[in-house]
Amino acid sequence: MTLFLHEIKQNRLSFLIWTFSIALMLLICMMMFPEMNTGMEDMNNMFSNMGSFTQAFGMDRLNFGDVMGFYAIECGNILSIGGGFFAALLGINALAKEEKERTAEFLLTHPVRRRTVIFQKLAAILFELLLMNVFIMAVSAASFAFIGEELAIREFLLLHGAYTVLQLEIACICFGISAFIRRSGVGVGLGLAALLYFLNLFKNISSQAEFLKYITPFAYAEAADIISESAIDMYLLALGLIYAAVAVGAAFLKYTRKDITA
Repeated sequence: MTLFLHEIKQNRLSFLIWTFSIALMLLICMMMFPEMNTGMEDMNNMFSNMGSFTQAFGMDRLNFGDVMGFYAIECGNILSIGGGFFAALLGINALAKEEKERTAEFLLTHPVRRRTVIFQKLAAILFELLLMNVFIMAVSAASFAFIGEELAIREFLLLHGAYTVLQLEIACICFGISAFIRRSGVGVGLGLAALLYFLNLFKNISSQAEFLKYITPFAYAEAADIISESAIDMYLLALGLIYAAVAVGAAFLKYTRKDITA
């Protein structure tokens, strides 16, 4: 547990910044809804007739004038992008930083197995992501009550559940990559998260890119699908969990055999 607590303490500043930033942006968006609602019908018609842009963000399947439709489009994008980037940063730095910061020699000379190091670092990442999402969900739910709008609990929980799994998958994939690199991988992590996000946009725009839904986790976290169908595509979600498990398995195999530079 010592390493687990150390990781939590070491990441506390970035955790607080990302968590409160995302929560604040969601809160501000929700505070804007009552003011925007008066002209929402015209805005909804405008957004629904913007061709590829409309399809990319699923606005052709959601009512921008409905509070859950508004929440899914505006707040959903904030949470998916912000949460995905933070998950990537946590994962990509987890193992590589020990060599980058020259702390591997100190860490691995202690009576602790490498498997334990991997497990506790991964547990710290998953704990931080879960805690962040619980806090953001609480703030979001409170914002509905504050503006006097009814919260569709099922859709709300499904939406946040999908985003949580999305973040966990990205974190695990970046965690796996972290075991193979020796230097800072911030660019790699953020680049991967951005790539997966844009792959989902391409999938929404073109029917020929439909196969991309089997690659990007943003496909099963598609707000338009979740809100309109009140369900998550469990096949795609299960596929994402498999990708995450494979990445974690690769991290264990690589790091336990890796010639670590002190």
